[in-house]
Amino acid sequence: MTEIRKYLEEHREEMISLLAELTAISSVQGKAEEGCPFGTEPARALELMLRSCGEYGFKVENIDNYAGSADLGDDPQLGILTHLDVVPGWGEDCFTLKRSGGRLIARGAIDDKGPAAASVFALRAVKELGIPLKKGVRLIFGTNEENGSADIAYYRKHRSLPPMVFTPDGEYPLINGEKGMLRVWFSTTLDANVEISAGEVINAVPGSCTVTECGKIRIYRGKSAHASTPEKGENSITKFLEDYSGESKIIKSIQHLFPHHDVGGKAIFGDISGNLTCVISMLKTVENRLSGAVDIRFPMDRTKQEIFGMLEEKFSAAGLKIDDWEGVEPHYTEENSAFVQALLRVYERMTGEKGECLTIGGGTYVHEIPGGVAFGAEFPGEDGNMHSPGEFITEENLLKNAEIMAEAIIELCS
Repeated sequence: MTEIRKYLEEHREEMISLLAELTAISSVQGKAEEGCPFGTEPARALELMLRSCGEYGFKVENIDNYAGSADLGDDPQLGILTHLDVVPGWGEDCFTLKRSGGRLIARGAIDDKGPAAASVFALRAVKELGIPLKKGVRLIFGTNEENGSADIAYYRKHRSLPPMVFTPDGEYPLINGEKGMLRVWFSTTLDANVEISAGEVINAVPGSCTVTECGKIRIYRGKSAHASTPEKGENSITKFLEDYSGESKIIKSIQHLFPHHDVGGKAIFGDISGNLTCVISMLKTVENRLSGAVDIRFPMDRTKQEIFGMLEEKFSAAGLKIDDWEGVEPHYTEENSAFVQALLRVYERMTGEKGECLTIGGGTYVHEIPGGVAFGAEFPGEDGNMHSPGEFITEENLLKNAEIMAEAIIELCS
């Protein structure tokens, strides 16, 4: 057992206690208030984390409740970026951490409060074991990753990021390429007496769709999944659309655009879609208006304007008005950079597995940070039910992530 692993084993319960405190805060984005740009709960989670880091002896700073930081040493050259906000849970008890069969179960356990707690104890281990560093390290905690990363945009306007940044907001071995993302909100006048309610967030496959028509209520059950991996779920909205046989021309036009199980968007984008994914993730009626949202992840060789143009043409022909849209271009960090290769060496040394770079459809927290990569927190072949009921991280992987991050700090900064 390494010195670092021994330290982490000795502090296992303390790390789990911090995670339990963090997950107890339902830090879903709320209504903006003075001093709380994303609502009170994300601000509470940030306050808790910074208070804890201060007690551990780090230099902490709160950047207007958008984000916060904890430093070890001066002039940080390495940044470890995590987020404390979460998507909505699967019930009131999802914010109470449960220990079962070696699992730590709660909303945020793997995305991203577990990795955030692991990053803190990784840096604590380096500090309290007296391991000398030549370069400073900064832990950065954000509060808006799940809803557009306005927190990091604000941070970058008011503070400089370290030249090296990784986030444990993805998977191992290392993610250096990410597809582009497009999020689109649309609406139209509904031409039928039907009420629809499905989806809570734009970046998740909706697991339930409730439809009321002629006084009859029907609930279509699917399976929730992250919008970047829709093949892992079943879309309750498209399940309803497939079943619909009423008189609404608008609903039928949406039905043609989003066939059930067409996770690759071929009905809209045709044969060029390649490994593109397209998810209608929200559909709701308010009085006589029908509104919805679509999440698209597109390949490295396309641009957001190109993809939006194709979608706009199809939506216009279907009678759908695009109310708003946002997007980011694909992200890539050079595989042969010294930074990337150092992290891959750490992964190989700590796991005995081959270190290699990955390209994914999900957008990690470094998507718009030049040179940034995702390093952890999920290991190959594992699924922590991110954005789904029963989200978890195992106790072993919580400690293993902390150990790997501590080794990365030493590799890059000693």
